[in-house]
Amino acid sequence: MPNQEELALVLPEESMAEEAAAPNSPFQEINREEDAGAAFVLESKGKWYHAGFHLTTAIVGPTILTLPYAFRGLGWWVGFLCLTAMGVVTFYSYYLMSLVLDHCEKAGRRHIRFRELAADVLGSGWMFYFVIFIQTAINTGISIGAILLAGECLQIMYSNLFPNGALKLYHFIAMVTVIMILLSQFPSFHSLRHINLGSLVLSLAYTFIVVAACINAGASKNAPPRDYSLESSASSRVFSAFTSISIIASIYGNGILPEIQATLAPPAAGKMVKGLIMCYAVIFLTFYSAAVSGYWVFGNKSNSNILNSLMPDEGPPLAPVWLVGPAIVFVLLQLFAIGLVYSQVAYEIMERKSADVSKGIFSKRNLIPRIILRSLYVIVCGFFAAMLPFFGDISAVVGAIGFIPLDFVLPMLLYNITHKPKKSSLAYWVNNSIIIVFTCVGILGAFSSIRKLVQDAKEFKLFSSDVVD
Repeated sequence: MPNQEELALVLPEESMAEEAAAPNSPFQEINREEDAGAAFVLESKGKWYHAGFHLTTAIVGPTILTLPYAFRGLGWWVGFLCLTAMGVVTFYSYYLMSLVLDHCEKAGRRHIRFRELAADVLGSGWMFYFVIFIQTAINTGISIGAILLAGECLQIMYSNLFPNGALKLYHFIAMVTVIMILLSQFPSFHSLRHINLGSLVLSLAYTFIVVAACINAGASKNAPPRDYSLESSASSRVFSAFTSISIIASIYGNGILPEIQATLAPPAAGKMVKGLIMCYAVIFLTFYSAAVSGYWVFGNKSNSNILNSLMPDEGPPLAPVWLVGPAIVFVLLQLFAIGLVYSQVAYEIMERKSADVSKGIFSKRNLIPRIILRSLYVIVCGFFAAMLPFFGDISAVVGAIGFIPLDFVLPMLLYNITHKPKKSSLAYWVNNSIIIVFTCVGILGAFSSIRKLVQDAKEFKLFSSDVVD
């Protein structure tokens, strides 16, 4: 006879499975054999270190070059505090999410999509569509940002080689879009594992180059005067602070952890934690070095892309071209990997509706719709990147509206429901405190980020050749 504690563990899992199996349940688990999105895009063949590669590409990207820009709205001490607090909270959050996924898998309910996990555990049909909306905002925002920043990298190289050249930013964005269309045809998330290993190496390479360039700039005779003061107006300081917090949240966020864990060969239990440790080791090496070196040199004049600060349009370069040049190339290459990773959820949704799982993944029946739909998606992202060049502002809005709900709120809520920690336990109070604090931060961050986006909209023309800070 099982004791009461064993029954308490078994019954919730059985009730969850029964609810999912009910014919009229909105959370009825889809037969994976008939699910083209699962079979093709989210195929489960990976090792734990493959998940580490995917996670690192999703989190450690060229957005770290905006960290000095985020610090200018917070200052040294608050900037360090927020960077560290966000790191601790996100690691804890992703760890809890992996425990929730492991819990469901042991109950016979392996979830491979964030939206299905949230709807199943929370038992609310609207949650399914809420997560779809948020993930779409994240994926589209990052895809737009990746194309925009890649175009800007090309523009920086071009303007240094041809100072009086006629090509504009949108020309380079068009070039990047064409390359992304070609790369988008990689059929599955798992097929990106070698690309994402290269992405991890590239992130370390360009970060250390940028750190060396900043040290060189700070020691040169052309070094800018250092001013770390915040804005004079109290209201402006508050808005800038919450915008900066939103940027840091977006840098740490990924919003696709269940989809990354879905690429692991079953059983996935415990494997994701190893991938997280690998990812956060890279985060520690890159985030702090980029933030400290960039803000030390440029202070409150930091650009939303530190490469622009090192290679200004006016005046002499603050770092040798032979040093910064490779960093720009490495950033450019990694942006393609990031664009691919964050497009996978969109591709999975498309494939689930358009593909026939009974046909081969490269059959004519599945290949033609894949080429058409993925190409259209990339073209739309490229069009908006060219039309609305707000890299820093896009990062802030995506962080507040997208990453904070998915990465700072939902994992704690899902853990509390599935694992039911006692109200007297530390985990219960820590989780609820994080939910309350980051819900408030998300609301204020969204307001301040959108406010700045509206303000910056007055400073540019459509298809401008300059990225607005």
